[in-house]
Amino acid sequence: MKKSLFTLLAIGAFALNGFSAVTIRYYNKDSKSHTFKVKIDGSYKEVTFDASKTSDVTIQGGATECIIYTSCGEITIKAGDKIEIKDACIKK
Repeated sequence: MKKSLFTLLAIGAFALNGFSAVTIRYYNKDSKSHTFKVKIDGSYKEVTFDASKTSDVTIQGGATECIIYTSCGEITIKAGDKIEIKDACIKK
């Protein structure tokens, strides 16, 4: 009984981790789209922010925060953060 309960809890913990993601609300003031390299949960991905737009973007991964790499440096973003993009730089 204890062994099966432990197994069930372990499976549940791994399943919940698989549903993690970072959703960001952004406002891109630039008239062109930007694609940035992102590191989430040890994996690298790319995310595109559309030009002259306010929208949401979701970065799939096993964490609730990520690092976005821009030409202005890197910035750590947490799920639910709101960012602004201007001159290809990101600020919270």
